Amino acid sequence: MINFLGDLPRRCTVAFSGGVDSVAIADFLLNNNKREMKLAFFHHGTQTSEEALDFVQDFAEKRRVELVVGRLSRDRSKDESPEEFWRNERLRFFSAFETVVTAHHLDDAVETWIFTSLHGESRLIPYTSGNVLHPFLVTPKSELKSWCVRRGLSWCEDKSNEDLRFMRNVIRHRIVPEALKVNPGLSTVIRKKYLDMEIE
Repeated sequence: MINFLGDLPRRCTVAFSGGVDSVAIADFLLNNNKREMKLAFFHHGTQTSEEALDFVQDFAEKRRVELVVGRLSRDRSKDESPEEFWRNERLRFFSAFETVVTAHHLDDAVETWIFTSLHGESRLIPYTSGNVLHPFLVTPKSELKSWCVRRGLSWCEDKSNEDLRFMRNVIRHRIVPEALKVNPGLSTVIRKKYLDMEIE
């Protein structure tokens, strides 16, 4: 079951990569016919983004949803990692919308908590960050994939998610599995932290 924090906005833009997470959330939100929604796809200037763009455009056309495509506005500076550069450019793109809903989920929250803990300050992905809303942080990724499978939805597989040159993938594929051996209930702990929050 897809669960969410707070009240979902009636009008929103979904950050849509074409991956299983964003496909599940877009479909979930589109099930409510009273919701006004558009999709926002950010092209990272990579071959993966180029391949995903075809899927995203086809999804939007078939579902009759407006699609806005954002692209890089500058070259990466020397003091930015590729991940930082893409994140900064995505946020710049998202700042043009009133409310952006992302498909960040409980697994993302666990990864972020571990990553920030390793840097000396444990932090959770916030429920809101400016105009960006993260309401699905209590739903595990497995539920999003299950939603897509049950509804016969297709999605794009991002090959870069397996690339261990990116720190997020080292956390996801190597550190999280070991952390769960130490504390198998870690996801439950993180989920409870969100459920105990006062969401306005």
